[in-house]
Amino acid sequence: MKFGSVPAASPSAASVEAPPARAVAILGSTGSIGTQALDVVEHCAALRAEDGPDATPELTVTALAAGAGNLPLLAAQAARHRPGVVATSGTADDAERLRTLIAAEVGAGTGAAYAPVILHGPEAAAAVAAEAPGDTVLNGITGSIGLAPTLAALNAGKRLALANKESLIAGGRLVQEAVAASPLEQPLIPVDSEHSALAQALASGADREVSRLVVTASGGPFRGRGREELRDVTPREALAHPTWDMGLVVTTNSATMVNKALEVLEAHLLFGVDLDRIVVAVHPQSMVHSLVEFVDGSTIAQVSPPDMRLPIALGLTWPHRVAGIASGCAWDAPQDWTFEPLDEEAFPAVRMLKEAARAGGTGPAVFNAANEQAVAAFHAGTIRFTEIVETVGAVLAEHPGSGAHTPDEDLSVEAVLRAERWARERTDELLGVRA
Repeated sequence: MKFGSVPAASPSAASVEAPPARAVAILGSTGSIGTQALDVVEHCAALRAEDGPDATPELTVTALAAGAGNLPLLAAQAARHRPGVVATSGTADDAERLRTLIAAEVGAGTGAAYAPVILHGPEAAAAVAAEAPGDTVLNGITGSIGLAPTLAALNAGKRLALANKESLIAGGRLVQEAVAASPLEQPLIPVDSEHSALAQALASGADREVSRLVVTASGGPFRGRGREELRDVTPREALAHPTWDMGLVVTTNSATMVNKALEVLEAHLLFGVDLDRIVVAVHPQSMVHSLVEFVDGSTIAQVSPPDMRLPIALGLTWPHRVAGIASGCAWDAPQDWTFEPLDEEAFPAVRMLKEAARAGGTGPAVFNAANEQAVAAFHAGTIRFTEIVETVGAVLAEHPGSGAHTPDEDLSVEAVLRAERWARERTDELLGVRA
């Protein structure tokens, strides 16, 4: 999906002889996205075994990469799927432990001996993205550390299924340029449910026919609360999301609406629609994942019960669909769906990031890095819930005169990393004063 244009519509069954065979490297395999991606792989294998190979895409796992926080799960995944390469961001000792755990998993099971190449260190995921066998990379890493693997995959000419929104937020033009230079017609397929929904709906019209994008939000656990009511929210309450099961950072970002701010900017960068023509609608039932309004007044929505396996499957097999990967809507039962505007006084993150994006350059990277530091401080008990976004705003206000600011025309990976380091250090300084 080239930037600045809507995706090509899915081909008709008559125009496609067989679904694609894709060899996939999964980054962040032990996280929520990664584990569900492996569910998709197994679902496809079961369908092919039951119905034959002609109707279902063939997905083969060639590499797995994850942090060092859950090496037993990574070892179990490796023993089950037998990729040629397994990587951890941990140390050499972590890699050796992983090797031992894999051997134990294989020994406890049945089948031929298995000893994959094991990589380790902070650059391991990027090495997997660039060099591991295969044509597709799923980036399910959380945080801006996903930028290097995103660029590595695109620069290697691979298809990228992107669930790491921070890559676009921090990298912006760098990712756009890598996409534009790819030899593939659609080198980047979004995996976030909102952007997958937009990609599907955008296939209903041409670029010039798009009036605006409507990104939906569940509203998180604090929908309807005013700013003052949010001051004493606890970390436990912030992690009680009503719809989605996500990690600590993403779930907290959903509670502050920072996640929705990131998704608005991501939609702008993915589809080339002006920020002024992207709005947020709060939809607590989470059945409508996003909408596209066209110039003739019609609106196309993508609707399905909340299940991330659907957009993950589309990310891996686009433009093909995988039968039975998720349940459909219960149209034979009464349903109530509601939509309401975002309360930007209580949740100012969307407005704040739009302003940073209009200023361009490293502003969005600073927003994201400062937020990650502030979220960590909130969960450590250092600051109040409302101070997360307040702190981000304070750091953003200082950024233009900090010496860490780089405009769009001079943006580079080094500039992004420099701005992020400054933002993290400045956030910690501000929170240290408060402490």
